[in-house]
Amino acid sequence: MKLGFLQMRCKFGEVKANVKKASNLLGKVSDATIVLPELFNTGYLFKNKGELKGLAENTRTGYTVSEMKKVAKKKRLNLIFGMAQKSGSKVYNSAVYISDKGKVDVYQKVHLFDREKLFFQPGTALKTVKAGDATVGIMICFDWIVPEVSRVLTLKGADILAHPANLVLPWGQSGMKIRSIENGVFSVTANRIGVEKRGTMDLAFTGGSQIVNPRGEVLVSAGDRSESLKVIEIDLEEARNKNITSGNHLINDRFPPLYASLGRKSRK
Repeated sequence: MKLGFLQMRCKFGEVKANVKKASNLLGKVSDATIVLPELFNTGYLFKNKGELKGLAENTRTGYTVSEMKKVAKKKRLNLIFGMAQKSGSKVYNSAVYISDKGKVDVYQKVHLFDREKLFFQPGTALKTVKAGDATVGIMICFDWIVPEVSRVLTLKGADILAHPANLVLPWGQSGMKIRSIENGVFSVTANRIGVEKRGTMDLAFTGGSQIVNPRGEVLVSAGDRSESLKVIEIDLEEARNKNITSGNHLINDRFPPLYASLGRKSRK
């Protein structure tokens, strides 16, 4: 199957311009599964809840999903992108999946990073979707640091980890190589580039979008300064063969009863 990422420079608050840019760039490809960055349509550095709510959208009726659905259907693309999702009185940092037939599904980010906790409601469930013959597990940015996320998605059948991101820490891309190795899956990180400044706040995004194979090898990547659309062919069987050696199986060699008590421990 064809798998790719779109690395972008986004402008805060300029939803229509960001969506139009993404749509134009995606018009260059077809018949593929493409991952875009976290919060690609709004930008990241919200000053307050009011500003966030003014930019958040409903995933059923909002502008961003409606426009991206047109691209997905016209170019036969499976798209995964981040946006602020308005749901009743709550707002989630979400990743939207749109299939090439226009079907929409949503993952709400569970592990919120830093100031995100001031604005967003955390999600409560992990999500896999079908993209053609592939099962895709969806995670968002800081979810990478919790290994249980990628493991649960793998146990739910994921061949690919789709990772929309606004990475600012220096370890995310390296961490995703480990997530691919320890789960025997492909991973796609789609990151932003550029600096976002809002008053006294600023963040520099690290780029480095990448596709990693189940052995932790980077198949294709982008730099840290340029927008980039990369699409490659992958063989899903590489993610479905969990044999490490003739006598070792990545999943079957685990001893879940030894780990169960860890899962029951609560946060402090």
